[in-house]
Amino acid sequence: MDMTALNNLLQPKSVAIVGASTQPGKIGYTVIENLIKGGYKGKIYPINPTATEILSLPVFPTIGAVPGDIDLAVITVPVKFTAKVIEECGQKGIKALSVITSGFSEVGRQDLENEILEIARHYGMCILGPNIVGTLSNSDKLNASFAPFLPFPGSATLITQSGALLIAMDAITYTRKVGFDKMISIGNMADVNFADLITWLDKDDNTSCICLYIEGLKDGRRFIEACRKTQKPIIALKSGVSAHGAAAAASHTGSLAGAVKVYGAAFQQAGVVQASDLNNLFDRTLALSLQPPLRKENLLVITNGGGVGVLATDAAERFGIPLKFAPEDVQEELKKHMPEFGSAKNPVDLTGMAGNEWYYKSVKYAFAHPWTDGLVVLYCETAMTNPVEIAQAIKKAVDEAGIKDRPVLVSMVGGKRCDEAMQWLVENGIPAYPAPDQAMNSMAALREYNNIRLMNVGADESCGPKSSKRAREIIAEARADGRGSLTEIEAKKVFAAYGLPVTEINLAKSEDEAANLANNTGYPVVMKVVSPDIIHKSDAGGVKVNVKDEAGVRAAYQTILDNCKAYKADADIRGIAVQEMAPLGTEVIVGSINDPTFGPTVMFGLGGIFVEVLKDVTFRVAPVNKEQVAQMINEIRSVAILAGARGEAPRDRAALTDLLCRYAGMVYDLRDEVAETDANPVLVYEEGHGLKVVDARIILKKL
Repeated sequence: MDMTALNNLLQPKSVAIVGASTQPGKIGYTVIENLIKGGYKGKIYPINPTATEILSLPVFPTIGAVPGDIDLAVITVPVKFTAKVIEECGQKGIKALSVITSGFSEVGRQDLENEILEIARHYGMCILGPNIVGTLSNSDKLNASFAPFLPFPGSATLITQSGALLIAMDAITYTRKVGFDKMISIGNMADVNFADLITWLDKDDNTSCICLYIEGLKDGRRFIEACRKTQKPIIALKSGVSAHGAAAAASHTGSLAGAVKVYGAAFQQAGVVQASDLNNLFDRTLALSLQPPLRKENLLVITNGGGVGVLATDAAERFGIPLKFAPEDVQEELKKHMPEFGSAKNPVDLTGMAGNEWYYKSVKYAFAHPWTDGLVVLYCETAMTNPVEIAQAIKKAVDEAGIKDRPVLVSMVGGKRCDEAMQWLVENGIPAYPAPDQAMNSMAALREYNNIRLMNVGADESCGPKSSKRAREIIAEARADGRGSLTEIEAKKVFAAYGLPVTEINLAKSEDEAANLANNTGYPVVMKVVSPDIIHKSDAGGVKVNVKDEAGVRAAYQTILDNCKAYKADADIRGIAVQEMAPLGTEVIVGSINDPTFGPTVMFGLGGIFVEVLKDVTFRVAPVNKEQVAQMINEIRSVAILAGARGEAPRDRAALTDLLCRYAGMVYDLRDEVAETDANPVLVYEEGHGLKVVDARIILKKL
């Protein structure tokens, strides 16, 4: 995207409104009115073929009749006239278009959207939209939209796919006192997308935090790349998190890969902090836009009420920041500013007797102390204190402490006076919240931002293999055979081509051949049906384990055939696989889906038959680095099993890390060929003894 065109879009020195109206209530009238009311200092050119004046501004019959250059054209004409108008804008030399008009791909008219995009590209123009509310910017006094007013001033910038939500959030900024410099409606994203705007906003001096409302992304990998490169915190609220066609998925991984998990993984790898809902988006945006990240673990809480202190403690643990007792020297100093029945441990309870001076001295000392990495100050309204004065004491203490690289948040629980005090704090750069759990959740956002940034250092470097000619040959043979999936034997050959440790497996096409293979492999063995028509072999009775002798092999061979024919009479059975029986180990699953938004992903979790019941799995977008793999392993609830639960020895984490690296490298390399994969189970042995991939499945992409 041409950054000059985006400059014209977001910081225009002249704006033409094509479809300007003389009727109040029409969008073409409202945009002009909003530009004037907002105090826009640039030139405004209403375009209307019949009017002569709108809101005391001269009107031009066509875009070509305007003298001089135009930076931005805001288009509000009916959809049937849009292509003609965009052609005229191109001929005029305009480089940025804000297309408010709807009636394009959102109603199934992709053809109309393609048409205007083709015209715009011919003339080197960028299009924001179509189907948008417009753009708002406090720093430019620009309200080129039909939202009623510019947002409450601040340094965050919102990009949203929902125009209605932009209008609602615009109003909420005043009730919540969360400040935004810009609000941008992105609509259908025919041209300008999230990645383009994030790249531009990273250089915008008036934006300190980027806030996103996302319904869907068109190019997920470009989004990740743009987010990784920005130096500013990004927070996102993702809607529409139902599963990606899980009911029709052919693999275990496919059935577990809901949008919420894949998007969550992508956000983490992109360095994006997530919000759980709209209120949480405002809470976290307030903290990220005004405070530095929480870089270490020592969070101190100061309060005048034991109840809110306990609520804050519970919330801190719930949101991943367990509180520690303050060091003795900190406690001894803080005891000077509380009665004997107070507590200096953490939370620091100054008691309900605390006034301005106790708050001031406690906050100043505690915030400046090297042990304190972050501070949350709580206040319950009392008849003996003035909340505004308490707020001023907190602000004075923070300023005099002289600390700029540690966060401080406040929660004031009370009535109207507390609301006034919190507004004063926000206007003076300290986020304030009406409940302690909101403050703690917002502090957690500052910690999450720091941690995911550290985790993504070197994220562009893959720890897996790059390519395999042999794997592509195997896939080509299967396609030539008219199949959409590989047999287990073929899948294991592909895995082995990327260095994955698989169990030895061979195909028997007769009972005698099976017996010979088993004798050569050594007992016990596992026997499995090989059929492109039977994906889940256990469901068909197509697996026999712990077969201990030749008689057992012969019996198992016939039983498997009978079971599978009963399960699916017309199944194409290629034979029975005879496989070494790996020693027992801890079962995990590794898999992948080729996501429509982000491409190949890798999954890891607790394995075996309960994987779809317990759903103890985590995802990452492939390829990955070792830091991301380490985080994947730590994220599952059952990670303690790998560490050695109930007296067992720790599992081989180094081998597991290598497997995940190689697996992610494999699925990324085969991204044009493979739709889904499973390695389930993978048996992980004691530290230093490696692991084995016992079962393998590969589903090919439809060409």
